[in-house]
Amino acid sequence: MRRREWVHAVVWPALALFAPPLWAASSDNAAWLQRLREAAQHRNFQGTLVHSVGGTASSSRVAHFGDNGHQYERMEMLDGQMRRVFRHDDVVLTLWADRRVAVIEQREPGTTMPVLMRARPDERVFERYELRPQGQDRVAGHEADVYLLQPRDALRFAQRMWMESNSSLPLRVDLIAPDGRVLESAAFSELTLGVKPQAESVLRPMRKLEGYRVQRTSLARTRLEAEGWSAPEVPGFEQRSCVKRVLNDAGEEGGAGETLQTVYADGLTHVSLFIEPYRGEHQRPMQTAIGATHTLMQRQGAWWITVVGEVPMATLQKFAAGLVRRPEGPK
Repeated sequence: MRRREWVHAVVWPALALFAPPLWAASSDNAAWLQRLREAAQHRNFQGTLVHSVGGTASSSRVAHFGDNGHQYERMEMLDGQMRRVFRHDDVVLTLWADRRVAVIEQREPGTTMPVLMRARPDERVFERYELRPQGQDRVAGHEADVYLLQPRDALRFAQRMWMESNSSLPLRVDLIAPDGRVLESAAFSELTLGVKPQAESVLRPMRKLEGYRVQRTSLARTRLEAEGWSAPEVPGFEQRSCVKRVLNDAGEEGGAGETLQTVYADGLTHVSLFIEPYRGEHQRPMQTAIGATHTLMQRQGAWWITVVGEVPMATLQKFAAGLVRRPEGPK
């Protein structure tokens, strides 16, 4: 699997764990957050999701089912290279049909594929964002309540969210620049709520991998400090997880590659930080922006650092500047 494809398959699904609340939200805010959580976890739905960035759009078919305490999800990209993703609880399978490659990952318990939510929200979101009701609208034929989450500083983008009026399921999310421009938008173009669980539509393709080259990504929980790094401190962002990812692929030269991944979250969005040994195949330092998604890549001694998130570039620069290799190395 090429590096860019591996990042696309692994970076974005990396989501943060819930953290215990340290700040008490108002009763209205807490009720809004509880409805959002329950909708994302327990509502059965299927539909077509359209993602718009910089004048271009891509679409995917998505579905989520809960059945007898288990969670099932599937996603099929309808544009560009064929890719399908299936999740059963904490096991995720990504199928690259054109090259007959299957990537199997063990995710953190309770995480989901990023359909419309960038991170798993918690009560701290109201420390960093102000919740402002924006009235009502319609999305994909469904009545929706509209809310603006306005950041309290310049380290993050505003988000406008359309939530289905009865279920509170997010129907559309816009990421908004400080000047009011919509940087990118994800919205359902058609959606059916309350569908019957279809567990076999997820389990069957996860079992039948004949003809695919199977790659397994193993995870080992760790800490930046234990790996010889001083953790960056960026206001409003907290470290939620840190793992070593090892991609075992006997079918490609080199066999396995190890990457240290740390996820930071502010309660609404997240930043992923990747550390791997520097190799000649790495390009020169680079900063890119596609819609709201910014990426910073640079060399730090014997290491290659990649920082990715739907936040301003200045925020990623703070993460990169705060990541320091300790002279004494791992603890």
